[in-house]
Amino acid sequence: MQQDAATGARRLELTVGDDEASVRLDRVLAARVQELSRSRLKALILAGHVSVKAAPVRDPAYHVTPGDTITIEVPQAVPAEPAGEDIELDIVYEDDDIIVIDKPRGLVVHPAAGHETGTLVNALIAHCGASLSGIGGVKRPGIVHRLDKDTTGLMVVAKNDRAHQSLTAQFADHGRTGPMRRGYMAFVWGVPNRQRGTVDAPIERHPHAREKMAVRESGREAVTHWEMRESFGGRDGNPVAALLECQLETGRTHQIRVHLAHIGHPLMGDGTYGPHFKTKASRLGPASQKALTALGRQALHAYLLALEHPRTGEILHWESPFPEDLALLQNALRATL
Repeated sequence: MQQDAATGARRLELTVGDDEASVRLDRVLAARVQELSRSRLKALILAGHVSVKAAPVRDPAYHVTPGDTITIEVPQAVPAEPAGEDIELDIVYEDDDIIVIDKPRGLVVHPAAGHETGTLVNALIAHCGASLSGIGGVKRPGIVHRLDKDTTGLMVVAKNDRAHQSLTAQFADHGRTGPMRRGYMAFVWGVPNRQRGTVDAPIERHPHAREKMAVRESGREAVTHWEMRESFGGRDGNPVAALLECQLETGRTHQIRVHLAHIGHPLMGDGTYGPHFKTKASRLGPASQKALTALGRQALHAYLLALEHPRTGEILHWESPFPEDLALLQNALRATL
């Protein structure tokens, strides 16, 4: 492997042979790259560090073609424990036990392959200091729930063991018997044929695209309640999109995104679970098309958080208004009417 003197990353290139036609990418690498383990190679693929014909491929099951050039970038090793970083936080509430932040788009919650720095955890370590040490694990100190990188809105973090235990129990209960509530606003393609509904469909890792989740009978229980708050017409006057309020009864990875796509109403801007709905953008007015293009992410915002304070027992409630990009999208969609 060649090493980049500036970044410390190592780089390896190889060419697919005739005897490797239609072989899975991960199997080709496992056979040809002896110095890296199978699990490490898979992690590099999922993190986007493996390219085929100069294009990143994140699917380990991708079938290669003879003559393909495969490039592997192995990032420089990072410290086992995250370090504090001076990253500005929008703090909604803070005391000795908890901190509630309004997460912006693009902020990853905790370090992972491909995102070892610049995360919410790095920011919290710098802000809270030693109080987070050992709470919830080295890589996720104080974290009791998460939002996707490009989902905005309210998150609560524990600042000590007592708070962590209380919040973990509340999130496990998901408001079934306690006061915990999490509300999301979701702009979706299409308008449901009823005012409210519940999606009760188990979710697990997608069997082929490992970066995705999917509704599958063998998955874990997942329940999402939704209610329509607003509907929007297209340039032809016919319904084209809606704003749904969603409440979670469980907390699976990508749950709202997967469930709404499952019922035929994927999130606007969601390139993972609703790419085939891109053609619907042509039905929007010019301002709405511009706002959706500028959004560049799934139109999902965690607007509501309510919980019982771990120490005082007081029921606390916070709401977050739409960030600027979603406010612009809503106004543009309304103007299309």
